[in-house]
Amino acid sequence: MPQPEFFGPLPSVGTVAPTLRFVKADRTEGVLADYKGYVVILIAFPSVDTSTCALESRTFNQRAVGIGAKVLSVSMDLPPALKRFCAAEGIENVEAVSDFRYRDAAHVWGAALTEGNLMGTLGRITWVIDAEGTVRYVEVAKELGSEPDYDGALNAAKALI
Repeated sequence: MPQPEFFGPLPSVGTVAPTLRFVKADRTEGVLADYKGYVVILIAFPSVDTSTCALESRTFNQRAVGIGAKVLSVSMDLPPALKRFCAAEGIENVEAVSDFRYRDAAHVWGAALTEGNLMGTLGRITWVIDAEGTVRYVEVAKELGSEPDYDGALNAAKALI
């Protein structure tokens, strides 16, 4: 399977993280700028209701404990689905947020898939953003069904803390 095509261009290493507005699982609104002062691991993927996305959330939930970074997962899932998933899976160290309303991750960040069955949802991309809001790490999964490089993202975050 070829690498996914994105709306793009994606924010790259050294660029200031663009605007990202989202709706949280509790239906309140948030923005990435609220996390300034923290290292952020931002993971984008299609849906918590797919096996690889669920596994990615569970893995970051377990492995990011205690490193001092905030982990945000962004998808097109609606807030009730995110709330249900996080409660059922015991996700407490990853904040699941939705791009359904503003589509900033899809269009401003360029992460929307432009082809295939999941066209319009987000691709599997990991960014690490420093406390000042600059992108310091980017990984695009080679295939949509591939897990990210957890060690790469976590090590990049640890190096910034």
